[in-house]
Amino acid sequence: MRWWNVGFRTEKHPVRWTVGMRTLAFEAVPGLTTDQMREVDRIMVEDLHIELIQMMENAGRGLADLTMRRFAPASVVVLAGPGGNGGGGLVAARHLANRGAAVLVVASSADHEMTPAAAHQLDIVRRMGLHVTADPAPAELIVDALIGYSLRGDPFGRVAELIEWANAANAPVLALDVPSGLDATTGRAATPSVAATATLTLALPKLGLLSAHEVGELYLADISVPPLVYERMGIPVPKLFTEDGLVEIRRPPGP
Repeated sequence: MRWWNVGFRTEKHPVRWTVGMRTLAFEAVPGLTTDQMREVDRIMVEDLHIELIQMMENAGRGLADLTMRRFAPASVVVLAGPGGNGGGGLVAARHLANRGAAVLVVASSADHEMTPAAAHQLDIVRRMGLHVTADPAPAELIVDALIGYSLRGDPFGRVAELIEWANAANAPVLALDVPSGLDATTGRAATPSVAATATLTLALPKLGLLSAHEVGELYLADISVPPLVYERMGIPVPKLFTEDGLVEIRRPPGP
């Protein structure tokens, strides 16, 4: 579907609907710090030889699935950063285009600044003929895949500009793993920070997502982390994805 041939129905807080999704309380699921999530990734890649690009594919497919089940947009803008988070967003862009959505990819960085895995995903969407640009445009949904759990300091430059654009847009925002600008461990919001309608976090929830209002609705995606990984880290984890690759996490009510 061509990007420029699609009409838009934009609203910041659309009617909520999900299909057959399990719901768990936040306290029923272990939360991870940033350092613990880095260790999960390390064990996956170094010990089990589950490559980053495989985890990226699982994350992006889950993001596309939640996009259609929760929002069902005809048009999507994917804000893609240069690292693993951006790579997951680019995978989602591919899957969403395959499902018939009009997808605009907005890259926050030049090609030479992207990590190899993210650059690979960007090359794929270009070969598919998706429109890749540096400038966002209105759409029915914005996907925030700019910064993941590796945030250091306040966002700046083009990333900060895109965060501010997303917050000002009249469309819901779905964040991948952590809203860009939010500290995954403490929940501290940097300046600027994405105010998401919903967040799809990966593997296990990050501790900083518990109470931060920037998170919005919270969902969890299976990226195929074997139970052995958590056993090695001494973290007891219940069976979360026996019937579905997505779970809704119910957070405590805000103050």
